[in-house]
Amino acid sequence: MSVTGLYVCFSHGQESGPWGTKISAMADLARDRGCEVESLDYRGLDQPGDRVARLVEHCRPLNQRLVLVGSSMGGHVAAAASEQLEVAGLFLIAPAFYMPGYEAITPTPRASRVSVVHGWRDEVVPVANSIRWSTEHRAELHVIDGDHRLTDRVFEINRLFDWLLHDLQHED
Repeated sequence: MSVTGLYVCFSHGQESGPWGTKISAMADLARDRGCEVESLDYRGLDQPGDRVARLVEHCRPLNQRLVLVGSSMGGHVAAAASEQLEVAGLFLIAPAFYMPGYEAITPTPRASRVSVVHGWRDEVVPVANSIRWSTEHRAELHVIDGDHRLTDRVFEINRLFDWLLHDLQHED
């Protein structure tokens, strides 16, 4: 299989923007691997359902293998969108699963490969939430020493993201 053909779409968290530190670093890596890259702007959309609708609307007409990447609420959005799209890979960073008021809408992923990265010292989304979700859905889980933002762990996150992209690009 060719090492191109993946479309990587990023979903940022509630308090950030489409081209923050983590997304910019991961987008550079994906471009270096020959992937097409986009990061949607959800600012002004506070409800996860509205963000999911925007992501699905953006990705539905694409004719490429899709990788959805999301951080915090963006992780929830990416996983929820995977229920409505054909997705090769999900890469979720400190995803906001089982949060108060949103427990009932915690998504079930539909992707051939799901990888979750979470920080042990996350003060916003308890690491136990990612452990529970990853266990329930048999997702790859990487728990690293960091807080919710994980901005000081970008190099490590990129290594894990590169591993996922490599595997998806070389599937038989």
